[in-house]
Amino acid sequence: MLNVIEIVFPVFFIIGLGFAIRRKGLVDDIFYEQTNRLVFYVCLPLLLFYKTGTADFSTSFNLRLVVTTASAVGCCFLIAWFYGRWRNYPAPVQGSFCQGSFRGNLAYIGLAIIYNAYGDAGLSRAGVLLGFLVPVLNFFAILALLLPQQKKRTDVVEICTQVLYNPLIPASLAGIGWSFFQLPMPAVIDRSLSIATGMTLPLALLSIGGGFSLNKLRGDIKTTIIATTIKLVLLPAVTALLMLSAGITGLDFAIGLLMAGAPTAVATFIMAGKMGGDEKLAGSIVIMATACSAAGYTILLYWLRMSGVK
Repeated sequence: MLNVIEIVFPVFFIIGLGFAIRRKGLVDDIFYEQTNRLVFYVCLPLLLFYKTGTADFSTSFNLRLVVTTASAVGCCFLIAWFYGRWRNYPAPVQGSFCQGSFRGNLAYIGLAIIYNAYGDAGLSRAGVLLGFLVPVLNFFAILALLLPQQKKRTDVVEICTQVLYNPLIPASLAGIGWSFFQLPMPAVIDRSLSIATGMTLPLALLSIGGGFSLNKLRGDIKTTIIATTIKLVLLPAVTALLMLSAGITGLDFAIGLLMAGAPTAVATFIMAGKMGGDEKLAGSIVIMATACSAAGYTILLYWLRMSGVK
């Protein structure tokens, strides 16, 4: 348990530090907005390219892991979708509830937890997996928000364009290609990327903490709890069952499970606002899932340790 705490606590300590810095007024909201853009458009793409590009593709890529984790996302999408229809949620609520139930913050929190637990080896494999999961998550997120809408969908082209130009996708694919063809990484580029990418995860966690506010818990709390439960409990459980049935074990199993246990992504709130979803509910799910994920990750990592996955 001490080892698990040593993995989880530093990640959420940095998130808490970002929250405290903002509350104390040491920096303003503009700083965190700029930091978030820096991380998303520069730091994370560089990190994903560097870690996947320098990885051994033959050991880092697992097709069964990609298929099972993507299938688990699809399963939880369907579960959340049909549950929302059964409850007769209004279209905006249905979209935000469904999206918040499966779309995880893989790049910011998932990668940080995996790096803390398994170092560069885990981060490289997680980066390869992320390159394939990001398009899957974006596809289901668009479906979740668009399907309930019966009115004119004026922003569909704009949103789809933004998804296609998501910088994480080309960065991951470029890194995967670099690794697959075993291209050499010149020493000067290797050292430059090593320095530049060192700031990625700390800045990402600080930006999450800076955007954390209990004032965003304004949506339907009962619906928020259900979505959070699907995201943090059901999705990891479905992922674990599918991976076990596919014979996935060891480090790949741990990476798939920890990626599934990531809290709801902040992007769900942004997309809900642009595509007619319930912004208040989306914000509530993000906040509750992020707060509860500390306990969720502690349980998942403890179970992995007790199961012999170290």
